[in-house]
Amino acid sequence: MKVALDTNVLVYAEGLNGADKRKTILDIVDRIAPDNRVISVHVLGEMFRVLTRKAKLPASDARAIVLKWRNTAQVVETNEASMLQAIDLVVDHRLPIWDSAILVAAAVRGCNLLLTEDMQHGFVWSGVTVVDPFRTPKHPLLADALRR
Repeated sequence: MKVALDTNVLVYAEGLNGADKRKTILDIVDRIAPDNRVISVHVLGEMFRVLTRKAKLPASDARAIVLKWRNTAQVVETNEASMLQAIDLVVDHRLPIWDSAILVAAAVRGCNLLLTEDMQHGFVWSGVTVVDPFRTPKHPLLADALRR
């Protein structure tokens, strides 16, 4: 099962918001095969920004972290067609544009799940279910992905 990871998930995995969230996310991510992990180019850019602005890491350190994540997942680029789909999502479902772009990237790569705290838990679009990885009990699709 393919699983897309949002920026907040990667930030938590780096320990920027506490050890408990880091442990939870790393347990989930480590149980998903690297070829089933999906990250959009936009997420990598957002992560770099969070690491350099909020965490105040030197740009070279932030770059190394971004490259590490890039090398542990399939990366999806944003293009004209996907941005137009994202705009349609904004119009149809009132999602923020960058969240929409991440959701479209997940759908383009054939993901079943998008792990994030930033969107409505349980929202489904184009075969992708938005799941908050910290919710208990775990969403059935996430529980299924972790059993494999």
